[in-house]
Amino acid sequence: MELIDNINRLLGDDLKQTLKPGARLKIAASCFSMYAFEALKAELEKIDELQFIFTSPTFTANEVTDKIRKERKEFHIPKADRERSLYGSEFEIQLRNKLTQRAIAKECADWMRRKTTFKSNRSKAPMQQFACVQAAAAETAYMPLHGFTAVDLGYQQGNAVSNLVNKMDESTFTATYLNLFNQIWQDPEKLEDVTAQICDHIASVYQENSPESIYFLMLYNIFNEFLDDLNEDVLPNDRTGYQDTLIWNKLFNYQKDAATGIINKLENYSGCILADSVGLGKTFTALAVVKYYELRNKSVLVLCPKKLADNWLNYNRNLKTNIFARDRFSYDVLCHTDLSRTSGESFGTQLNRINWGSEVAH
Repeated sequence: MELIDNINRLLGDDLKQTLKPGARLKIAASCFSMYAFEALKAELEKIDELQFIFTSPTFTANEVTDKIRKERKEFHIPKADRERSLYGSEFEIQLRNKLTQRAIAKECADWMRRKTTFKSNRSKAPMQQFACVQAAAAETAYMPLHGFTAVDLGYQQGNAVSNLVNKMDESTFTATYLNLFNQIWQDPEKLEDVTAQICDHIASVYQENSPESIYFLMLYNIFNEFLDDLNEDVLPNDRTGYQDTLIWNKLFNYQKDAATGIINKLENYSGCILADSVGLGKTFTALAVVKYYELRNKSVLVLCPKKLADNWLNYNRNLKTNIFARDRFSYDVLCHTDLSRTSGESFGTQLNRINWGSEVAH
């Protein structure tokens, strides 16, 4: 048994000596990085096969949906970290900054398709991490092995206090580890083949992307959390006929999007704030929302500052200046200060006779 300290003697250098042409490499580790492939590329091209086991669920289908979910929210959850390590772990940033990712990923993907099989632990049971080299002349085992990355090979510095690895070439030790690996490898209840998923993921690193697709990807990553809020139950109901109203057809596209979003928020949260620069048409956008709810037989009350009351009263009355007279708006208009009054009138409405319960309910 020998000790590799990854300071004076590196695991990567030792593997270069151990990986002979025709050898079989078997690894059980938490993650795989294409930069580890780059470091050992010459030797890995000559081996017959790599069998790799992810010791924790990685690139596996979700239990409920049975689909691989590409996590978009940037929470540092372990499963996502293990999958991202495929194209560089957090401690391989220096290698990623060389801007050689695309070339390395292409070479690694080609090698993977020819010589590798990846399986993942599909259970929550922990697995030991180690590596075995099975060659004609001798067999060698290395343990423990956290991951197959440039850091674990000793070529990059990580945050671990120590990175000691035991190298064993005695037949009693190596046979035990090889038998253990083969036993786990052949158990379909414990492992799931994820080779195709890994090849697909690493291919995304070197594939050409059009500027349009990058733009849409940026938009999705900015707004994807809001997309979850949208569903048919809370989107405007087309059967109300709101799209045939005069006010709706007077709106610009951005105003229509705003009105749709307001209705969605009102249905979800019973409240919404519309805010933008002066002169972009907030009044018309709000009128479109008001008309939608009127078409659903809802009572609408507009509360506004007294100095803006004439602006709103213009559209719910039969006036020459009412350009939306055809839509027959029927909303009520009161001032904010009317909420604290119990008598008198406001724009012809007797405040002591208002059915506030009806207005609030709708």
